Amino acid sequence: MSTPRPYYLTTAIDYANGDPHLGHALEKIGADVIARWHRLQGLPVHFVMGMDEHGQKVYQAATADGGTPAAWLDRIAERFESTWRGLGCSHDDWIRTTQPRHAAAVTALIERIRAHHPDHLSEGEYEGLYCVGCEEFKQESQIVDGRCSEHPSRELVVTRERNTFFRLSAWQDRLLDLIESGTFRVEPAIRRNEILSVLRAGLQDISISRARLPWGIPFPGGADETVYVWFDALINYLTATGYPTGDWERLWPADLHVVGKGITRFHCIIWPAMLLAADLPLPRQVWAHGYVQWGGTKVSKSEGVAVSLEDATHRHGPDALRWFLVREVGFEADGDFSFERFDARYASDLADGLGNLASRVTAMLVKYREGAVASGTARTALDDAGDALVAEYVAAMSAIDLRGAAAAIERLVTEADGFVSTSAPWTLAKGDDPAALDEVLAALARVLQRLAVMTAPIMPGKAEALWTALGQQGTPHAAWARAEAPSMDGARVRKPENLFPRQT
Repeated sequence: MSTPRPYYLTTAIDYANGDPHLGHALEKIGADVIARWHRLQGLPVHFVMGMDEHGQKVYQAATADGGTPAAWLDRIAERFESTWRGLGCSHDDWIRTTQPRHAAAVTALIERIRAHHPDHLSEGEYEGLYCVGCEEFKQESQIVDGRCSEHPSRELVVTRERNTFFRLSAWQDRLLDLIESGTFRVEPAIRRNEILSVLRAGLQDISISRARLPWGIPFPGGADETVYVWFDALINYLTATGYPTGDWERLWPADLHVVGKGITRFHCIIWPAMLLAADLPLPRQVWAHGYVQWGGTKVSKSEGVAVSLEDATHRHGPDALRWFLVREVGFEADGDFSFERFDARYASDLADGLGNLASRVTAMLVKYREGAVASGTARTALDDAGDALVAEYVAAMSAIDLRGAAAAIERLVTEADGFVSTSAPWTLAKGDDPAALDEVLAALARVLQRLAVMTAPIMPGKAEALWTALGQQGTPHAAWARAEAPSMDGARVRKPENLFPRQT
């Protein structure tokens, strides 16, 4: 029996010129939720994250720090990866564009484009307004009040160079057809429409090299050129498959690229055109999320918006931050972060919501039945409500509606709280119908089992703690069957440590 092809998922690689921030965290956590959702169903996943380590900004940052680029990058890369591991990210590969495997993939792809479409690479002179923050020449539509729309605090620099050009314009009609037909999916719809608008306005050929910088990949066949950092960086998605050697086609094409909305032009126009020119398959889907904002302003290290990811993580713990970013900010439009909203969500959804429910139910099972869940009890209205909300959760996760999936979890907690109130187990415990109490407690144990599984992609640590308290073996991270058809017959539960302590 052959091994199923892994679901291949990537995030944008982080630019190594500062510290990780909440904007990075939203993307990494959202992608991790998607990866964990697929693993939850027992599917193989290959999840890649990493660092973009070439270009002018990196060289400037390393020089300002007084060290070599290599030493600077080692420190930055360790900081980023340890941050994402601390936030529960479960990536399978950590790619750095300074690795030899990446230089080999970049060279191979450029040579493949030369072989398939030699007329698509040519030398020429380019003059334009260059944004160091984006490492990109800016078109008129990307400039607002004389500044880059993504980096309004930076001056645009008039730059003139002799470079190698890529014939991007040749792929305009083909990309329109692929996106409009859904063969190459760009989501959500608002981002797809933006890309279609750019394509319909017409594409210009682009410079894909720079006059030899002191830090970058030498352009194949170009004596004094370095591969343009964005052309270099996009190829990381192929590098992580093992391209151009081995069984790289086992992973390619990627199933999903998760990126921020500010870099859709690179991922939805330039990258697929590069692949078409090399006669390689396109990724199946690009998902472009919105920004985390602080007081209505994009959280960005280059723009100096001060909100510490470390402070946010330590405030209520990594799982609580993951919940807040998924439930409050979401994974489509822009959303605000504030500590006041974070505290409110923590209190209502977690401390007074899921945490309180888990504490009450397990305490009653311990008190009334010494932790034992009765076998063979009948279904209840709570089971029916659970079935409907599990279906909502599945639909939301499948559509990358992470906020909707979290909302389904929240509603299931509300249903369970209402069931506790109407069934009043404390009253049944005083009566003469032990079977009725067993039925209620078993239904509540089943809903906690469902909640442990459903929360596993979003709050992996807390989900595992709840799963263990419910007397379950292993972990909830590949136990989707227990959400669709919970079974707690004969389990012995204990009251967990406080999952979400109330703040004093």
